[in-house]
Formats: sequence, structure tokens, C-alpha cells
Amino acid sequence: MSANDDTAAGPRHVRLTLLGVMLGMLLAMLDNTIVGPAMPTIVRDLGGADHLSWVVTAYTLATAVGTPLWGKIGDLKGRKRVFLLAIAVFLVGSVASGAAQSMGQLIGLRAVQGFGAGGLAVGAFAVIADLVPPRERGRYQGMTAAMMAVGTIGGPLVGGLVTGHLGWRWAFYINVPLGLIAFAWVQVMLRLPARTARVRIDWTGIALLTVTIGATVLAASWAGVRYAWTSPQILGLAAAAVAGLAAFARSQRRAAEPVLPPRIFSDRNLPVASVVVAATGAVMFGCSLYLPLFQQTVQHATASGSGALLLPLLLPIPLGSQIAGKVMTRTGRYKVFPSRARRC
Repeated sequence: MSANDDTAAGPRHVRLTLLGVMLGMLLAMLDNTIVGPAMPTIVRDLGGADHLSWVVTAYTLATAVGTPLWGKIGDLKGRKRVFLLAIAVFLVGSVASGAAQSMGQLIGLRAVQGFGAGGLAVGAFAVIADLVPPRERGRYQGMTAAMMAVGTIGGPLVGGLVTGHLGWRWAFYINVPLGLIAFAWVQVMLRLPARTARVRIDWTGIALLTVTIGATVLAASWAGVRYAWTSPQILGLAAAAVAGLAAFARSQRRAAEPVLPPRIFSDRNLPVASVVVAATGAVMFGCSLYLPLFQQTVQHATASGSGALLLPLLLPIPLGSQIAGKVMTRTGRYKVFPSRARRC
């Protein structure tokens, strides 16, 4: 099914087709923030307060590592089957995380969940690219951004309510019915051409990217907390990150099927947009994790109350996403939005 065919079928058909994909995106975003209000309860139950940040860090690290891998496999084997596999991995990680008996187990199983979430995130954008012509993508990218925002908003609320009434384990079990609905919807509604390309996956690039991201996250997490900024451990991790990045860039120029083809960076818009997204994500995820912890431990708010206190920060996101997407589709202009946001 080509993009033109879908467009001819009408925007309503495309929206219905993408509903299951959007639900998968919602799952990935929901679990970025749902554990925030549950963290004090998890620490009281499992202990390991000094490893608190790793419950989220393991998830985001696995997502970052898995995203290019899922994207490349989707290019080679087809978006639909890879997206369905990502949903399955995410659900397995969710059930296992809810059954964790120690903080170490929870961190490891959150990594499995995050790896599946990487496929959900990249799969949603890739499916939109396959279904919709470039000029119309702003409208549907706005839908995706709004769904991400709903997940960011709903995460603290759902996490607080579920933790307060059912226990923290249900913050993970709640993914199962939503995931099964998304799996069935995508299986039935999404129609994309099958791909059976026989090419090698760039395992060297994936390994180097994993080392680079892992060393960077470890250095950022441990510096000033577990080790001093100038300690051999942090300096060693920083050196490993720099060396890994240099080796990764060199390997991408030589690989037959690189994870990140160097040609995509010839357009300067991509690096700039990546920096903006990284900065925005760092602020949003940091707030969604640590504000509920502060509100519950210092201000003595309830789990559900701490989720509600995040609403003024998060509610404007879906509104802005929808407005920006529609304006970009109608006018073809997009630079004004990040420049306006930076001024704010």
C-alpha cells in the first residue's frame, strides 16, 4: 500500500490505521513517567534507594540503544512485523518488571521493557513515513507528539492512582491490556508491503553505539554522586564515550548497511533538531521523575496528588503539538516553532 493510496482513501482511513500505532507509542511514553509517583513505594518495598535513578535510566538507555537497531531491522524486514515484535518484547518486560523481587531485578527487567519501547517509538514515525506523503506528515506527526504528551501527562496520574489503590506492581501490569489491543489493531488494520531484503546488520556499529551511550549515561549518573567528577572512574567513562563515538563514526563510513548513514547528517537540520529534542527530553523526564519524589518525601503529598501536581507543566504539550502540526502542514514552515519556544 503506497502513501498515495492511503491519501486517496482519506485522512480518516489513515487515522484509523494509525490508531493502533499511536497506542503503541502511548505505551512507550507512559512507562517513561508512570514509575515516578511509584518510586517511593518501590524503594520502601524493594530497598535500593541508592539505585533509584537506574529504574528510569535502564529504561531510557535500552530505548536509546534499541531505537537504531529496531529502525534498521524495520528497513530490512518490514515495519509491521518489527512493530508487532516490539510490542511483544515490551509486554514481556512489563509483566516481568511487575513481578520483580529486588531492585536489581527491576532495573534489569526495565531494560528489557525499554528495549521494546525503542521499537515502538521508531516504528510509529517510520509507519507514518510509509503511509503519508511528506507535505501531510506534519498533521500526523502532530498526532504522534500529542500521544507522547498524553503518555507524559497520564503517566504520573495513572502511576499515582494505581500505586495508591492497587500497589506499584500494577503500574507495569496495566500495560498488558493496552498492549494486547495495540497488537490486535496493528495486526488487522495496518497494511504495508512486505520486505525480505537480505543484507547484513551492522553489528559492529550497534556494539560501538551501545558502548558510547552506556559510557555516557554511566558517567552522567555517577559523576558527583558515587564518584567525584575528576575521579579515574568518571574520566575513564568519559574517555570510553569519546573513543566509542570516534570509532562508531569511522565504522559508519565503511559499513555496507550502517546504523546511522553519514549522509543523513549532511542536512544540518537533523543535528539541530536532535539537540533540541535531547534538551527537551532531559528536562521533561527529569521533572517527571524527581518532582513526584520531592513532593511525596518533602511536601508529604500522596502518590496520586503528586501526579496531579505535574498537570500544569504537562497539559500545554498536546495543545501545542496539535497546533504546530496543523500549521506546518498548511504552510510548510517549521523553523518558527523551535525559535519561538527558545524565546519562551
